[in-house]
Amino acid sequence: MAIKPKDREFRLNKISYLEFKQIEMDRVLTSLLARLKHDGLPSRIRRTFELKLDRFVSEFIERPDRFEGFSDHPEIVSKWLETHLLDLVNRGKPTQAIAAPRPLHGFTYRFRNTKKCRDYGAAQQIYETLYHAPSGQSAIHQLKQFFFPGHDLNTNRFDSQVTIDVETQALLALTEQVESDTPDTKERDSQKPICSHAAERMADDVLRLLIYQKFIPRSVMVDYLKVLLSFHLALINLKTFKLLPVFVRRKAANSTSDYPVYIIADLIGIPGTHIAGLAEQSAAVHYGRITPFIKAAFTIKKLDEFAEYQVKKGAIVRPGGGFEIDDLLNLLDAPHRADREAFFKMRLAGLLDDTSGGGKDGLAPEIQAILDMKLPEFETYIEIIVGLDRRRRNVVTAMDSMFLKNQKGALLAQPRVRNSKRRFVLDSRLLEVLLQIAVLRDGGDRGFHTAEIRIEEVLEFFRSRYGIYIDRLPPNDGFGEPSITDREALRENLGAFKNRLREVGFFRDLSDAYVTQTVKPRYSIGKRSETGGDA
Repeated sequence: MAIKPKDREFRLNKISYLEFKQIEMDRVLTSLLARLKHDGLPSRIRRTFELKLDRFVSEFIERPDRFEGFSDHPEIVSKWLETHLLDLVNRGKPTQAIAAPRPLHGFTYRFRNTKKCRDYGAAQQIYETLYHAPSGQSAIHQLKQFFFPGHDLNTNRFDSQVTIDVETQALLALTEQVESDTPDTKERDSQKPICSHAAERMADDVLRLLIYQKFIPRSVMVDYLKVLLSFHLALINLKTFKLLPVFVRRKAANSTSDYPVYIIADLIGIPGTHIAGLAEQSAAVHYGRITPFIKAAFTIKKLDEFAEYQVKKGAIVRPGGGFEIDDLLNLLDAPHRADREAFFKMRLAGLLDDTSGGGKDGLAPEIQAILDMKLPEFETYIEIIVGLDRRRRNVVTAMDSMFLKNQKGALLAQPRVRNSKRRFVLDSRLLEVLLQIAVLRDGGDRGFHTAEIRIEEVLEFFRSRYGIYIDRLPPNDGFGEPSITDREALRENLGAFKNRLREVGFFRDLSDAYVTQTVKPRYSIGKRSETGGDA
């Protein structure tokens, strides 16, 4: 029962740029660098060499003026490149190949193997989310400054006085062999995010994290940014899963209101405990929204196709900025019913013909069951394509990768045994990143300064800013009033959270008194800069 592309087409940039496939954040960040360089557009590259390991090795050992002593140890250089500098696909296998160097410098994207370095729309999603946020232009500017140190992106000139590390020196040397690097000439499709509050939160977190760039080693900061951006991608999708079916049901979209999502994170980290069960319940609620999201996304996508057909007929006029989601949902109203039903009656006839092999007797039972419901033509069409679509598995895979499941920086864990359940967690690397942001206060020469904060303030910060609950149950998204067993498990979870704070070096415990238990900044950033004498 093959569905033709016109019926199977799902992706709509008004909803998301993501193709919903497994993503790797190194490759996402590499693609994002090209968009930073070319103001939101991808790049077209022409270079004089093929991306192979020996090419990178020779760049080090054949330039003793830049890399002294490297030529004496080519095997060590090769292993160092494999393990530290290069992002590889099929690592350690005969089919091993280079995707790109790790995104330690802005020009990493010039050395990507395009076919091996797919980001599946994630880089565009990040860039456009930042672009439309109130603080987004500042965040984009700061990302450019960080990833292209000493490089004037307008004149394309590099300041030789800027100190750079050995990996970046190698990348800049390879840059000389790139014959051209131009933006893709097609018009950029820049869509407003579904939830503007989530976009602003991402932009503000990027700005806050980059305050530390003079204090944190470059490679660590890059890892922090990958974790942070992946974290926000995942949260934005949770909001989208929750919102889109509501928009369709109400026949109206509202991107300006904040639509919180809530999760409970297991800090104990032992499957089978009560808190693990609560975290599993939390994950199940959000993953359970994937199928309704797919149906809602198909609904809006097909309304977009109907709208374009109506424009061609001259029945409606395309708005100056194009059809927004709210415009498309208006097509569900009664005045458009006759045209809508006629359009999808044709679509439905073609779909039934494709899925039955040309004969009515060939209809699958599940399709016949939908037809027997005698729904309107549009609803029948949507129900059938959703029923035949197998996209949910891809969406689950994409979400697992954005949550960095079972990796450093993970918000999600799942035991590697058959039929095991996902649960929300808070890996130490992600905790570090969020704590660096939590201890910042507004004010100072850099815009922020660090300060100690009480444990309760940190917990409230996680709850109000990200919807992450540790010591209490969320007010929604599958939870109600806690039982006595719940309360006991949450107390243990809070104790595990404090232990985790000790492990990552942020906890200050002057006594058993709750008010003297604080989170201490790892880096001291004062209200005045170094030149002001109070760093």
